[in-house]
Amino acid sequence: MPRFFLVAALTLAVLAPVPAPAAPEGTMTWAVHTTLAPTNFDPAETPGIITPFMVYYALHDALVKPMPGNPRAPSLAESWSASKDGLTYDFVLRKGVKFHNGEPLTAEDVKFSFERYRGTSAKILKDRVASIETPDAGRVRFRLKQPWPDFMTFYSTATGAGWIVPRKYVEKVGDDGFKKAPVGAGPYKF
Repeated sequence: MPRFFLVAALTLAVLAPVPAPAAPEGTMTWAVHTTLAPTNFDPAETPGIITPFMVYYALHDALVKPMPGNPRAPSLAESWSASKDGLTYDFVLRKGVKFHNGEPLTAEDVKFSFERYRGTSAKILKDRVASIETPDAGRVRFRLKQPWPDFMTFYSTATGAGWIVPRKYVEKVGDDGFKKAPVGAGPYKF
């Protein structure tokens, strides 16, 4: 009998409610420690491997990008369309988007970012795109040399060419300065 009481007492002690810890307050800092070359902060130099895309998704943003459940999710572009002949792609930019330094995102930034791109797939893209037009600050038009059904996939996912950087800032600090202090429109600041 005493053994029963001992087991019952221990069971009750183990199952007794424990006060929950207080809810966290203040600011939480989360860090990801990894070794990356400075070129991995600059989408213009995408090496054709997946490693820098972790940084791009954090610091930068793209017109269209793959997201869970949608391989072509609108991001900086609120909408886009392709002409029936497959030679023209028009993008309408989201209004009110700003880079981390406060500069507004414009069509000129999109054009600049594409023209500046010199990553692994630069030759393929530039050989197939005839021109980029900016009819106004909120619209960008890509004209292709011939129909290219994979343009959206290639531009927005496989290359890194679709990540947009602030033209004025890059021109001010230069390529090396940008790698040391990148500015983007993504959810995290450097």
